[in-house]
Amino acid sequence: MISPVALNGMYVILGASGNTGSIIANSLLLKGEKVRVGGRDAGRLQRFVDKGAEAFTADMSDAAALTKAFTGARAAYLLLPPAKSREDQERESSAIAKAVKESGLRYAVHLSSYGAQVPEGTGPVAGLHSSEQKLNAISGLNVLHLRAAYFMENNLAAIGTIHGMGVFGNALLPDVKLPMIATRDVGDYAVERLLHLDFSSKQTRELLGERDLSMTEAIAVIARGIGKPDLRYQQFPYNQVQQALMQMGVPPKGAALYIEMYKAIKRRSPRCVRAAFTGKQHTDFV
Repeated sequence: MISPVALNGMYVILGASGNTGSIIANSLLLKGEKVRVGGRDAGRLQRFVDKGAEAFTADMSDAAALTKAFTGARAAYLLLPPAKSREDQERESSAIAKAVKESGLRYAVHLSSYGAQVPEGTGPVAGLHSSEQKLNAISGLNVLHLRAAYFMENNLAAIGTIHGMGVFGNALLPDVKLPMIATRDVGDYAVERLLHLDFSSKQTRELLGERDLSMTEAIAVIARGIGKPDLRYQQFPYNQVQQALMQMGVPPKGAALYIEMYKAIKRRSPRCVRAAFTGKQHTDFV
């Protein structure tokens, strides 16, 4: 294995304008590291360029562009864009894996998800299982898969129903406790691993948050935070949630994947979602 001291190249951050990627890019820039930020919209990357980053625009299915971006890098932060369809996920994960292999990249931190050990039936998470497997097949790559819990920021999608209906709506059962985590914690953990490169071969780490929360509990916290103590949680039928997702711009196949994920969570006993859907190995609480 190459010594981290011998690697003096820059860090490549995919999805740099996203929730976790932006935290990582900003943290590395503040530490004086060389950073190459990637995304599809040059305008959204400009704020990092203003801080000294190098930017590249590319579709995540463009293996040639990604290969060029990874070449000479010390390490990279890898992720898939929000799922538009399973076909898109496969195309993008194949392009990323091909670029990693052809560029000779030696270290990568890969944003995965809890449940990624399950090969099918989990919506977009199944695409991350496939992405993990493709990266694991690359000889010489040291990769750390971060199987992050349900992002607390996902709850921001309910702002519309809070304003329009006075309720917080989702497809999840109200009392099933889920591991939840803030994207800030995921980003901070990824930064530490990228800086120290203290992982080897193929590893996973589950980032599950301080404690599990039901949607009822999570909404109670939000209600206090926004000064609406009467805010309540309402579980909506799957077809209504699917329609709402499409109205928000999610393609029909992508919306169907998220409904599949919600159904997978529902199939688990309220007492064992963490154990059954995430597994327990290599767990970090952050």
